[in-house]
Amino acid sequence: MHYQPRSALGRAINTIEETLIAVILGLMTLITFANVIARYGFNSNILWALEMTSFLFAWLVLLGASYGVKVTAHLGVDAVVNMLGHGARRILGLIAAGLCVVYAFLLLKGGWDYWAPFVDLQPTSGRFFPTGFESVRGQAWYEVNDIDMPAFLNPLFSNIFNYGEPYEKLPRLIPYAILPFSMALLLWRFIEAFLRVWRGDQEMIIASHEAEELVEEAAAKADKDG
Repeated sequence: MHYQPRSALGRAINTIEETLIAVILGLMTLITFANVIARYGFNSNILWALEMTSFLFAWLVLLGASYGVKVTAHLGVDAVVNMLGHGARRILGLIAAGLCVVYAFLLLKGGWDYWAPFVDLQPTSGRFFPTGFESVRGQAWYEVNDIDMPAFLNPLFSNIFNYGEPYEKLPRLIPYAILPFSMALLLWRFIEAFLRVWRGDQEMIIASHEAEELVEEAAAKADKDG
């Protein structure tokens, strides 16, 4: 499915998402390659490389979840759904999309609640849906293990989040920011999917048949070679 954003906001979000994914893939490749060269070429090691690539991989996975929804790349079981008529499939598609919207909202709440203390903000109260905010101990001074804090960022972040105390290592609030951001993006994509089903642009939010397509390609190739 070729995704076409319908608004300026949609185009901006799409550009940010795809740019981030491309940058993350490039950084992971460069850092890993540089660490291999350092280890086997100079008998040295980039201390922060493993932690950095771990964070980048986590960012890639979380952003990839929403990207997969956008292009309907996630696999789904539709053997029973395909036995139904068009109207029934549309109703089930709306129900599934609605449940996914609720699920993504819960993930967004969890992502915010986990990240908020690291920026001295309040997580939401309520077990499932937000009922307000609750006061917790701030954790903005928490740092990662190995990644040094860039000098040009230290004054800004230390003054805002750490009471003027400089960070030695990267504050956790930076890599953990992907949690609410990616979950908000996932919620946005599921809302878009719900609207596409509602408008009749598609019947199901998951439309990928990658396994079937691979089997068909293999069968076609075997027939051609035979």
